[in-house]
Amino acid sequence: MIEETETIDEFLARHSADVEEAVRKAAAAEILPRFRRLADHEIDQKSGPHDLVTDADRNAEQYLTEALGALLPGSVVVGEEAVHTNPVVYEAIQGDAPVWIVDPVDGTRQFVHGDPGFCTLVALAQGGDVLASWTYAPASDQLATAIRGQGAFLDGERLYSGAPEPVRDLQVATSHPDYTTDEQKRALLGLWTDGVAPRACGSAGLEYLAVARGELDATAFSWEAAWDHAAGLLLVEEAGGAHLTRTGEPFRIRGGNQLPFTAARDAATARRVAELLSAS
Repeated sequence: MIEETETIDEFLARHSADVEEAVRKAAAAEILPRFRRLADHEIDQKSGPHDLVTDADRNAEQYLTEALGALLPGSVVVGEEAVHTNPVVYEAIQGDAPVWIVDPVDGTRQFVHGDPGFCTLVALAQGGDVLASWTYAPASDQLATAIRGQGAFLDGERLYSGAPEPVRDLQVATSHPDYTTDEQKRALLGLWTDGVAPRACGSAGLEYLAVARGELDATAFSWEAAWDHAAGLLLVEEAGGAHLTRTGEPFRIRGGNQLPFTAARDAATARRVAELLSAS
C-alpha cells in the first residue's frame, strides 16, 4: 500500500513485484483454467462476431481491479470490460489521479480459439504519461515489464529493440480492415510498397513485445483504446523504440491522435512508417 507521502516512483520501487504477482495470480485463477476449456455459456459477443468477451476477461479484470486498487489507494482502474459496461469509466484517463489501465485478455479471439497468442496487459499512468507496464503471456509464462527511465525487460533480461536490417523488407503488423474507417484503409494502403511487408496483427500486446524484442519492425494501428496500447508503447520506448502518429507526434493515451499510428524498433523506422501512412 502506498504511504501518505510516497511518490509514484517510490511506490513502484517498492511494489512493482506486487503488481507482477497480482497479474500472475489473476491469470492463474481466472484465465488459464479456462484456456481451451471454455463452455459456450462463458463466451459472449460485444459489438459483433469478432468482438468477443469471456468469463475469463470479466473475472480476471475484477481480480485485478480489486488487487491493484488495494495496492495504490486513491488510484482508479480503467479496464476494458468495465468501460464496455459503463463508458464513463474511460474518462478517468483524463484526470489527475493515478490510473491502472487493464486489458485482462488481450487477444480474446485467439483465447477463444485455443490459440496461445493472448496476454494480460496492465499499465500505470498519471497525467497522460505511462509510468510502468506489465505484459504477461500466460500460455508461455513470459512477463515483460517496463518502468519509465529504467528500461524494458523480459523475464528479467534487458530488451533492446535495435534497428532493422537494411537489406530486407520492413515487417509491419497492421490493423484488420474490419476495424478501420475508409480514410484509415487509404492510409494503411501506403504500406503496400516496395521494401515493406505488412501483415494482419494479432494480440496488440504481443505485437508490441515483438517490436521491443526486435522480432517485428513496426506496427500500424488504427484505434486508440488505451488498454491495448499503453503497456506496449512504454515497453517499446524503454527498449529503444519510438511511436508516432500520422502527424509526426507521439501517440497520446488521452486520445485525439491522428490515426493510424505506428510503434517501431527505432526512431528512423517510426518516421518512415508514419510518412507512408501520411502519403495518402
